[in-house]
Amino acid sequence: MDLSTVFRMPAIHAHHLAKTQRIHHALQRGAGRTLIAPKPTAAAYALAHHVLEGAEHAARTDNPDTFAWYTEHPDAGTADLAPAGPLTVAPDEANLITSPISDTPYYVLGPATQAAPEHLQKLTLKSAGLAAEHGFGELVDAHAPIVCLLTGKPLGSPLRSWTISRMPGTVFLDYVPDNPVMVARDLVHEAGHNWLNDALTATACEIDNTQTFYSPWKKTHRPAYAFLHGCWSFSLVALYTAAVLPTTSGETHTFLTAYLDRQRTQLRIVADDHETALQTITDATLRTRLRTAYRHALAL
Repeated sequence: MDLSTVFRMPAIHAHHLAKTQRIHHALQRGAGRTLIAPKPTAAAYALAHHVLEGAEHAARTDNPDTFAWYTEHPDAGTADLAPAGPLTVAPDEANLITSPISDTPYYVLGPATQAAPEHLQKLTLKSAGLAAEHGFGELVDAHAPIVCLLTGKPLGSPLRSWTISRMPGTVFLDYVPDNPVMVARDLVHEAGHNWLNDALTATACEIDNTQTFYSPWKKTHRPAYAFLHGCWSFSLVALYTAAVLPTTSGETHTFLTAYLDRQRTQLRIVADDHETALQTITDATLRTRLRTAYRHALAL
């Protein structure tokens, strides 16, 4: 399966560029500055949302110095932080933000941000490279250019990972130290969520959430939007796991073998509902791509 044909959508690229330009234009104009045209990259798109979030918070809290910093740093101050790959930070969880408009915690790059320690930067780079080796390079490059590594945990421990729609392109992950196979798995999963959010926006697709569907991953009924997100991202993770499994050994091989078996079972459970839920996707091209990934995962 050529995954690039699934992930590559001109509408998403156009959406990234237009949204990045709008954010920078609004902030520069608001600060009375000349517009600095951002480079049309996935990282610029993700960073623009950090700049917007930081500037908005500074304005709300009457902090003109911090607001000025964001308008002067359209790259959120990352020029000296980013290697040739995902920008990796490892924020203290005490610095994660929750707010009335986001129960899910998140982190905003700002004047005090530092790059993650070198060993964590290398872990992310190896993980992104591993994802690319198995067909997920375009997905991770475009939809997970900023990685917030949280807590290192042993293999087999519950690993938290998430994205939030207000910070597209940023992923938040617990991680297994020195295990890029596992980190790549979660990069694929969370980048998948970011991709689908961008695809829905880029195609102006609205989902009818009046009907709910049983999610074996959450063990509850979920609206079509959340259900399809789960089917999509776990399909991608199953495809990644099947591809990488022959290259693994020891505890990682044992763990991922059991994990893939579980994903096969859960993907079979949603077979009928998945096709029904797909009918809530109004864009035919997007609907086809979601179906294609799911059917290839189902056939594993």
